[in-house]
Amino acid sequence: MRYWWVNQNQTYRHEVPGHYLWSPKRNANGARNPFYDFMREVAPGDVVFSFADTLIKAIGIAQSNAYEAPKPLEFGQAGAYWNKIGWRVDVRFAELRLPIRPSEHMQVLAPLLPDLYAPLQKNGYGLQSVYLTRLSELFAAALADLIGAEARDLVRGTRVADQQPLQPAIGLFEWEEHEMHQLQLDATIPATTREAVVLARRGQGLFKQRVMQIERACRITGVTRVEHLRASHCKPWRDATNEERLDGENGLLLTPNADHLFDRGFIGFEDNGDVLISPVAHKDSLLRLGLDPGRKINVGRFAEGQRRYLEFHRDYVLLRSHFLDEG
Repeated sequence: MRYWWVNQNQTYRHEVPGHYLWSPKRNANGARNPFYDFMREVAPGDVVFSFADTLIKAIGIAQSNAYEAPKPLEFGQAGAYWNKIGWRVDVRFAELRLPIRPSEHMQVLAPLLPDLYAPLQKNGYGLQSVYLTRLSELFAAALADLIGAEARDLVRGTRVADQQPLQPAIGLFEWEEHEMHQLQLDATIPATTREAVVLARRGQGLFKQRVMQIERACRITGVTRVEHLRASHCKPWRDATNEERLDGENGLLLTPNADHLFDRGFIGFEDNGDVLISPVAHKDSLLRLGLDPGRKINVGRFAEGQRRYLEFHRDYVLLRSHFLDEG
């Protein structure tokens, strides 16, 4: 279990009742933002303290890892933001009956603030630049003590927020369905190309043929039987242009389980073939799938074109630790 602080001055009224967090992937100028990158580290069971209007007003328990999703409809204009894809995490929030104002307790909290990525200034005022940041266990324990039994019950799970099923977000499937619909309506693309791109979404057809000119087996399991393999996009189909969707160098042959782990960002690859395992991946599940997180695995080097696409995967898909990136 890890602990997080989210600043929701602008989004509290949407995110807390909606039981989610959402952030862009990068700043408007394309630069990395550590407070958006932290979204990629959240795991089910993590605790989220919600700060808005100078108060800790709610506590949530994460229900999912981060996944790609369009900017929520309620953030603005009608219609989905299909061109604004960010990170979303499902969080079951409970609003506090007795919120606290951290600025009134800085004698306790200030000595526990980290030097890097702090959620507050030393005087207790919030930081506009912060969206999501990680808290130390000591800081989280101090916050919980200040809030009282209500916080401790939420963290321990003895008080649970509304148990109604969370509303499914517009996420990966809907995004891909939207892309598919746009493709089918585009009369400027030859019918044969449209059919090939549609099949490529499932890792089949012309795309798979082109990947098989480069790859011979699943990079993870070594399986060679074609019927048990799918061509998995390094730069996901949903992110790619039609040319990239059919580019054989944008693919790896993977078994369905390995394809799922790769597509959702639980595993990735360095250019030299070292397997990267996300720190938020469920270790027992990986072991059951035949992937030992404690063992270094190298699957062999990749072609130059593949390395370009794998870099995109590491930057935009892999759920990785910002602290590891810094190091």
